[in-house]
Amino acid sequence: MKRYIFLAFLLATITNGFAQQLQTSSLYDMQGVLHNPSTAGADQKGMIGLTYRSQWSGISGAPKTATIFGSFDLPEHKIALGGYLYNDKTGPTSRTGLQLAFAKYIPMQNESRLSFGIETRFQQYSLDREKLMQAIGSDPAISGGDNQFKFDAGFGISYTSKKLQLGASVSQLVQSKLNFYSGNLSRTEEARLYRHYYFHGRYKWNVDETVTIVPHFLMIYLPNAPVELQAGARLEYDKLFWLGGGFRLNQGAMLSAGIHINKVFTVGYSFDIYKAPASVFNNGGYSHEVILRYNILK
Repeated sequence: MKRYIFLAFLLATITNGFAQQLQTSSLYDMQGVLHNPSTAGADQKGMIGLTYRSQWSGISGAPKTATIFGSFDLPEHKIALGGYLYNDKTGPTSRTGLQLAFAKYIPMQNESRLSFGIETRFQQYSLDREKLMQAIGSDPAISGGDNQFKFDAGFGISYTSKKLQLGASVSQLVQSKLNFYSGNLSRTEEARLYRHYYFHGRYKWNVDETVTIVPHFLMIYLPNAPVELQAGARLEYDKLFWLGGGFRLNQGAMLSAGIHINKVFTVGYSFDIYKAPASVFNNGGYSHEVILRYNILK
């Protein structure tokens, strides 16, 4: 059963693009420019951090993603810079990339801002042919080059105030082609970097002087794939610690917790319980994610 799940995920990832090609996170709203370049510098004026996510633990070859991120606000020029470096590995495939974000914003009343952002993305796709052949045998559909270096770009817009943030973005606008096929058969589908459309939002509800509840959502759409909806809420206590919960539509539930040290250093953990595409009955229904973040400027 594990082998069939792995093969289904692999084929969806490197052939038809019917699954997400860019990583996401259970703690996406704490990482700034992960899905929208216009959010650079919108929350923390300057921050750096890293995350590590192990998905579907218990299944051989399951996705593992490491990310280093950061963003910085330059208020004298009304611009912000950000980006992240990542390595995403699934079985015999791996993606290493660099995203750089530039945001220009319009200051509005009550310290809110309307931001427009662009991103440039450099990615290297690698294929461990020997490991892949052990699973599915020889196949002309994967007889191309082992490594491919691709460029792509994206755009985003967002509104951020002290309480509310709403945004929309698109990544992989260029839709660069991926060619791992070297045969002479006719193809109805072509492997490429498909456009990813993101819609996200959150609201900070100050219950009293010490307790804040932050409901949030993220919707991801790309052609030929089901829409993914992730939503939840986080309870923050006096900027000391948080507890959170949420769900991924038709996939599972999420639990998270973390602490803020001296209001500048954050340590967090997320635990996901999946019912699809891998469940606890496949010994792969869990995911773990850790985040470390440091606010350089208050």
